[in-house]
Amino acid sequence: MSSPTQHFALESGEFADSTPGLRLFALLELIGSKDHFVSLQSLTEETGVPKPTVFRMLQTLETAGLIIRQSDKRQYGTGTRLRRFAETLLLNATQVGTRHAVLQALVDDLGETCNITALSGNEILYLDRVETQEPLRFNLQSGSRVPIHCSASGKVLLANMPRAQRHKLLRYAPLKQLTANTITTLEDLDEELKQVHSVGFAIDNEEFMSGLVCMAIAVPTAHGRSNQCVAVQAPAMRMTAEDAVALLPRLRSAAAALFEIEAEGSAVNPSAIPEPRLVLP
Repeated sequence: MSSPTQHFALESGEFADSTPGLRLFALLELIGSKDHFVSLQSLTEETGVPKPTVFRMLQTLETAGLIIRQSDKRQYGTGTRLRRFAETLLLNATQVGTRHAVLQALVDDLGETCNITALSGNEILYLDRVETQEPLRFNLQSGSRVPIHCSASGKVLLANMPRAQRHKLLRYAPLKQLTANTITTLEDLDEELKQVHSVGFAIDNEEFMSGLVCMAIAVPTAHGRSNQCVAVQAPAMRMTAEDAVALLPRLRSAAAALFEIEAEGSAVNPSAIPEPRLVLP
């Protein structure tokens, strides 16, 4: 069965009937929809475009830094320039005002700092953040990055990956010990992620920073795996891990509202809000 991106590109005739620029964009969109590297042969089969033409298109995208080739030179994936472009769009999109309003309402409700986060390489990127009015708080700005292995959002998104993919990602993200509670072995992290997969949320119980507790859930998506989270964090003296779990229904409501905002800018029907989708390891 074709992915939503494939369906759009092929059914609308973008590869067959459009300008070279649009065909390049359709190919880039197709590559970006994958969670793994893809071969020239597979792209030729999916697009129906002759192999020499696809190869020339790939060369153009590679020269522009939008895609990269794996070390064997036979597999293609998204490049750093494309990921930075996507992150800039997420940080500055027209939906930011509405997205921020959802986050502000959540903070007003919970009384604690809340974040919207996304996966960025092997780190977690803060897309948006609203601080609590409490005098004791941890100051981080939108655009900040935190480690993936010891943050609540990171654990949610890692649990959302097939085991082989997350192991490949973590190969370049050392499990550095930041506190006494930080998980520092792949085996222990895999066990933790099984639990995260089971319950649908993750807790950072003073693992990233001593004295800080955080809980995160995935923002629902209509097109497969989620790449964003909404999270609440507070000093451990005000919020224990058990306290955080009690806030789960309100985080889910905020995540559903964020899904609607994204759906309004796409062809997705916002009335059919799915649960966050997790892929079994």
